[in-house]
Amino acid sequence: MPPIHGLSRVDHFGITVPDLDQAREFFEEVLGFEYLYRLGPLRDDTGHWMSEHLNVHDRAISPRIYFFRLGGQAILEVFEYQAPGQRLEPPLNSDVGGHHLALYVDDIDTAVADLRQRGIRVLGDPTESKGPHEGQRWVYFLSPWGLHCELVSYPNGKAYLRTPEAFS
Repeated sequence: MPPIHGLSRVDHFGITVPDLDQAREFFEEVLGFEYLYRLGPLRDDTGHWMSEHLNVHDRAISPRIYFFRLGGQAILEVFEYQAPGQRLEPPLNSDVGGHHLALYVDDIDTAVADLRQRGIRVLGDPTESKGPHEGQRWVYFLSPWGLHCELVSYPNGKAYLRTPEAFS
């Protein structure tokens, strides 16, 4: 079966955070995202709109939703919810539904030093990739609320980009 008709690009990614003000500060001041606008609230006090449209509890409330971009491109939609039975622990990268936000930097060593100077938890040191990603270095770090983030850098390209036929 062919892909969805007309699908051409990524529009945005959405994540849920425990504190929208803390998230805005992190995305703007640490990662350099540009705040665009807000939406909200999202709620339905009597019906099933929330479960039917967002797969959350019917009485869930999202008081505000912020939108950001980075580098004039990637749009990030950030939710804060209040919901009965809400799980407050972020998933591990290995959990079903686990995820991470990967961001490109030109100089990963300088970027890691900056994160550490700001008190951001960096998971180990930059790792050199092999195989199709040879030429790339990467490292994970955690936002203040536990979102897995990754810095990647490949200023001289990746092996796959130089010789894609070698990895098909």
